[in-house]
Amino acid sequence: MEPVVIKPQAGAQTSFLSTDADIAVYGGAAGGGKTFALLIEPLRHLNNGLFRGVIFRRTSPQIRNVGGLWDESIKLYSPLGIYNRETNLDWTASNGWQLKFSHLEQESDKYNWQGSQMCFLGFDELSHFAESQFFYLLSRLRSMSGVRGYVRATCNPDSDSWLADFLAWWIDQDTGYAIKERSGKIRWFCRVGDSLEWSDSPTDLKDRFGIDVEPKSVTFISASIYDNKILLDKDKSYLSNLKAMPLIEREKLLNGNWKIKASGGLVFKREWFEVVDQSPIEGQTIRFWDRAGTIAINGSNPDFTVGCKIKKCDRGLYWIEDVIRFRGTPSTVEQRIVDTANADGKTVVVGLSQDPGQAGIADVSYLTRQLSGFRVKIVRETGSKLVRAQPISSQSEAGNVKLIRGLWNKDFINELVAFPEARHDDQVDAMSGAFNSIKSLVQAQPRVRFL
Repeated sequence: MEPVVIKPQAGAQTSFLSTDADIAVYGGAAGGGKTFALLIEPLRHLNNGLFRGVIFRRTSPQIRNVGGLWDESIKLYSPLGIYNRETNLDWTASNGWQLKFSHLEQESDKYNWQGSQMCFLGFDELSHFAESQFFYLLSRLRSMSGVRGYVRATCNPDSDSWLADFLAWWIDQDTGYAIKERSGKIRWFCRVGDSLEWSDSPTDLKDRFGIDVEPKSVTFISASIYDNKILLDKDKSYLSNLKAMPLIEREKLLNGNWKIKASGGLVFKREWFEVVDQSPIEGQTIRFWDRAGTIAINGSNPDFTVGCKIKKCDRGLYWIEDVIRFRGTPSTVEQRIVDTANADGKTVVVGLSQDPGQAGIADVSYLTRQLSGFRVKIVRETGSKLVRAQPISSQSEAGNVKLIRGLWNKDFINELVAFPEARHDDQVDAMSGAFNSIKSLVQAQPRVRFL
């Protein structure tokens, strides 16, 4: 029987698996082979029957996701003669070697590990964990296995996470990109009070803060899809999928940008929108309503009700034909929606968002009855406003979204460019709802209700 050979790819993966830092963080972009690297790390100790290790994901479903940690571990570990208990999410070798997968979904879950002793901790997507969870788990690194306790972790960029500060030395603070010359370089830190103090050597930290401090070594090894030659060869579409993402996510996951975040002028850019005189005659059309029911009183600045009308043609282009924006009482809003539906005609689908809860269901049911004779699509909004806006942001950047010339153009574009920092984002919400709804109309016509 031929031996099973498992080894890292040359380059970043090999650097990650050969560093002797106490804490090593790997990745900073999508597609760099992070999961594979994290899973093969414990195998170096397979001949040590006293080895105990845990790999954490923030939630249990993330461990079991298709193609996730558990699936990949089965591919890697099964040929090695070690066995698993799927209900417990653990692996055990005949000599006693043990590796477990677990989660830390709640902040308090870290206390479930009181009294535990491990010599290896793995964190898949470290930025998803709280800083307090990470440092508490460090106290569990102790064993009689002969293996010095250590941590290996993977990550994608998150500008708002504690990890962005922790890895700041390895990241260019002006551009947000990893500094290539520092990738794999080891630094040391110790905790003084509540602050982390850093240096290029443990001796310097002891000289500065006393011989009783216990410095720990850290390194960050940057990697991206371009470091994963196997993936690039096997799945040529993955790179194109990353390149097709909206700007902010593309900068994070493809280019490894730790500083970029949603701000005015990044989600939507003024130059992405061509203004034209007319749209094609043929195509599926929807007017989607983002509703509010408050009027301005004593200088207040409440939300607007917005109806955004979008047409999709066979060429994969989207035409924003009209935007209606106003404030009014609930009864005024209701009547305006019905009047607009009559003006648009029965070939135009009416899209309505439904608020969660029984009141939202009753509200949209009543309005749907008022629209008897029209095609109505009801949408239960999920995800943040930014998440819902990303699909049309991507299409807009590609030049696939056109605006029909109208008096509404200026205010509409100004709001898009200011999103998500501006006071009002009602037009963005209505556009996102219209775009996401019309895609599903084209893909699954039966989901449209005929009344």
